[in-house]
Amino acid sequence: MLGMADEQTTADSTDKPATEEKKPAPPVDDLVATKHTLTIGGRELKYTATTGRIVLREEVLTDGKSEGYKPKAEVFLTAYTLDDAEAADRPVTFAFNGGPGSSSIWLHLGLLGPRRVVSGDAGAVAAPPYELVDNDESLLLHSDLVFIDPVSTGFSRAVEGEKPGEYHGFTRDLESVGEVIRLWTSRNGRWISPKFLAGESYGTTRAAGLSAHLQTRYGMYLNGVMLISSVLEFGTLDFSPGNDLPYTLFLPTYAAIAHYHGLIPDRTLEEVLADAERFAAGRYPNALAQGNRIPDDYRAEVVTRLAALTGLSEDYIDRVDLRIEHQRFYTELLRSQRRTVGRLDGRFTGWEVDYAIDATPNDPSFAAIIGPYSAALNHYVRSELGYENDLPYETLSWEAAKNWSYKEFEGQQITVADKLAEALRTNPHLKVHVASGHYDGATPYFATEHTLARLKIPRELIGNIEVKYYPAGHMMYVHDESRIQQSADLAAFIDDSSNR
Repeated sequence: MLGMADEQTTADSTDKPATEEKKPAPPVDDLVATKHTLTIGGRELKYTATTGRIVLREEVLTDGKSEGYKPKAEVFLTAYTLDDAEAADRPVTFAFNGGPGSSSIWLHLGLLGPRRVVSGDAGAVAAPPYELVDNDESLLLHSDLVFIDPVSTGFSRAVEGEKPGEYHGFTRDLESVGEVIRLWTSRNGRWISPKFLAGESYGTTRAAGLSAHLQTRYGMYLNGVMLISSVLEFGTLDFSPGNDLPYTLFLPTYAAIAHYHGLIPDRTLEEVLADAERFAAGRYPNALAQGNRIPDDYRAEVVTRLAALTGLSEDYIDRVDLRIEHQRFYTELLRSQRRTVGRLDGRFTGWEVDYAIDATPNDPSFAAIIGPYSAALNHYVRSELGYENDLPYETLSWEAAKNWSYKEFEGQQITVADKLAEALRTNPHLKVHVASGHYDGATPYFATEHTLARLKIPRELIGNIEVKYYPAGHMMYVHDESRIQQSADLAAFIDDSSNR
């Protein structure tokens, strides 16, 4: 009987119609458009803000056969376009930050966009709640703006069933951001508009790579590339065993930070930087190259010079064998005052719980700005731009950052200097703007100079590159005077490079 009952149960179950699984609805763009005005220099700008996610699709091939274009990711962007402007004459700038793993929040609300957050500055950090104000220096006066958050940053995500890690790498990042640029340009009829890229930090790596990728993949030639706090050759920043280059290239930045904190008195910043640059380009690398062959008197001379330029003790410099690693410098410089200094911006100081540690894991300059920017973005996008999304806005995705892939460079230096040089040689009308902060301890200005001096371009194109410096850090626009000057410099660059 037990067996018969089992058989009946099985028969009954097979007679029932199978329940069809409900497939999720395919993702669709969820863009929201709002109208705004901004007054700059007595001129009223009427503009449209369009924000939301667009769906990235890719053609899927199985056994050589196309299965059509499948949704792979949803990418969040915010675009500002001037109303009633002639598209052919109106420049457009595509902007993004770096990390890798960072959203575009910093350039968006700190420098370029029509609204900006008041975050304060070193020694006078703003207290919550934070304030959003009109950006009287917004680049919108000179260019339409499109801020892009790469996959896993901001509200951008891989679609259901896809792996976000697929986008956490050099090539896939270029391809996905490049596709966003192509889609926006095509859908908005902007192929004959002057086009610019603006990248910060790893965003400069992306921008340099895109300058070549957009040309070769889509035939999209740019008018200009704006590189803010550049990293084009990673070997200039990599304090790995056997690589002495970063120790010399960081030295002028160490000197600037030491000068700012009063450890190199009775000299101007310009004098200190000139002295540090001469030493970093001559006697210092020569000494490091000699290794244990260096004569004692030469070594003693270098110890003394480094102490005078960095504010560190001769004993410390001797103990680290003349090689000052950057995180250790930020921990050591003000140790006697029970303070650490910022990596992104050496003007900022912070506290630690243990002042015997070798290198602080914390950056007081980042801690000072993450709160204001995060609060401002989350308020702004909902209350002023009308976009709703329950996902957390990933200002910086640590998961993407720590798992970023550079597999394309296995066994060789990570560099995009060759890509930028290729773009310049192919498109001799391309202009490049480079911005550096003297107190930037993440991407030091002297390392950028080193890379630019070695670009494989003919002498006729050297004039296509302009370099600007600011008395601030990685996000130099945190410093108000630098922000105002930088805004003017970028506006002039756009106007001069638009060929209109």
